Amino acid sequence: MIPAAFDYKKANSAEEAIALIAEHGDEAKLLAGGHSLIPMMKLRLAVPSVLVDIAGVDDLSYIDDRDDHIAIGALANHRSLETSDLLISECPVLAHVASKVGDPQVRHRGTLGGSLAHSDPASDLPAVVLALGGSLVAQGPNGEREIAVADFFTGYFESALSEDEMLTEVRIPKAPGSSWNYQKFNRRAQDWAIVGVAAVEVQGATQVSLVNMGSTPLRASGVEAALAGGASAAEAAEAAAEGTEPPTDLNASPEYRSHLARVLTRRALEAGGVS
Repeated sequence: MIPAAFDYKKANSAEEAIALIAEHGDEAKLLAGGHSLIPMMKLRLAVPSVLVDIAGVDDLSYIDDRDDHIAIGALANHRSLETSDLLISECPVLAHVASKVGDPQVRHRGTLGGSLAHSDPASDLPAVVLALGGSLVAQGPNGEREIAVADFFTGYFESALSEDEMLTEVRIPKAPGSSWNYQKFNRRAQDWAIVGVAAVEVQGATQVSLVNMGSTPLRASGVEAALAGGASAAEAAEAAAEGTEPPTDLNASPEYRSHLARVLTRRALEAGGVS
């Protein structure tokens, strides 16, 4: 299908982009890599009257060492995450998961900020960022605010961002040498996960998150509590589907997704040595 007609605005800075979305309100959408927004526009699931192109805002493409955490500009693309020496050294799970997103074309265009702001529960990167913890920085007309990643995803394709805010930075705790693993079950390498599981040790605690098991990326709190109580990986994995509401579609039923969550959680915990 062909998207509905829209006006095109190109922003050269975050401030200019914020001014444009503040001016046009909920009629405007930010365009970065476009791999989430453009398909939705073609299906008329999104019908913005104004597109604000932020792909050329070069000062939001950084990956920086900030003492106890890594700061990543919202426009850093998946390929830059995948190949970043800093991430490979200090937060290897994020670099690894970035390498599993889509195909090379998607990874060269898609951005971390776009993936997080889109808030797709079937997406890889939101789940791993949730497992790692940390925070996200939003900028709007009234300045900046920092949002804990646990509070960011609020519903299906919904986030804590206001209509006049733009995600500018992601702050991730360093996890060098930590145990971690990511399991993704899909039909083809470039497909969305039918179910995915990220397990990572952060500051001595095991944190587990789930892909495509609800309306948002989810922490597997039952698994984490079981591990903290001394359960084995196999025992803890049995709690993977607790409190979830997995969707049904052409790929899987809720029951099958629940089964996959238990199987993949056990594999992630055992393969990564996470306990």
